[in-house]
Amino acid sequence: MPDYFSPHIDFDNPQHMAVLDELSLWSATFGELLFAHLPLKIGLSVLDVGCGSGFPLLDLAQRLGKASRTFGIDPWRAALERVQQKARIWQVYNTALLEGDAATMPFPAGSFDLLVSNLGVNNFAQPAIALQECWRVAKPGACLALTTNLPGHMRQFYTIYHQTLRQLGLSNRLAALDQHIAHRLTVEQLTTWLEHAGFTLRRVKRHSFQWRFLDGSAFLRHSFIRLGFLDRMRSVLPPEEQEVVFNQLENTLNQYARKKGELSLTIPMAYLEAEK
Repeated sequence: MPDYFSPHIDFDNPQHMAVLDELSLWSATFGELLFAHLPLKIGLSVLDVGCGSGFPLLDLAQRLGKASRTFGIDPWRAALERVQQKARIWQVYNTALLEGDAATMPFPAGSFDLLVSNLGVNNFAQPAIALQECWRVAKPGACLALTTNLPGHMRQFYTIYHQTLRQLGLSNRLAALDQHIAHRLTVEQLTTWLEHAGFTLRRVKRHSFQWRFLDGSAFLRHSFIRLGFLDRMRSVLPPEEQEVVFNQLENTLNQYARKKGELSLTIPMAYLEAEK
């Protein structure tokens, strides 16, 4: 079994949570896009939907200052406990936390001037319903600002994954891989959901960046890949095929990296801003 298949982090273990970086370069890159366009005004009531372990919630609370009030909601209790600890130590007193689901938020209608979600929408169990709930808790004229990664995400990796399955005579697994790739939301799909929820799309900013690794071995063993992506990458295969496929996949990625000088993965991204 490849060493990177071994369990990496227990999301309910306080010791593991203590070393989890809530502001990875991945989250920060999308956060930079968010903060580059996010409207900042005095006296806002703000909700971070899917605040995780504290970004951008705590940063936004500090950028807005004590005249504004920020709230974070997430079903991940261990992460919220960490946010509480950081807010206390950093003396961020204008923020509050609630454990809950984005699809059923415990706030009165018309509570917030600004709602944000950094990379949350792809992780919501019911994204269309979550956006409807965002509309409900937004004040008239409120802004919803979100970032997301888009189809075409890590296309170099997935092209090689396709090739590997064909080389191993596992073309019957291509449909599952394509389904996994297709779960990334398009701007058009998000626009449809936003408009159906009642929002009016104000602007969209598209961008992309290159996520660079020395080779496939470094990529597959990177802590953030193991944390956020590897399980889904493996899930397209039955357990008995995973070791063979990923050993071959790693070798092919390494060959590609030697030829290109590195493994550089394209990450398309978008900022969407809508108004109630």
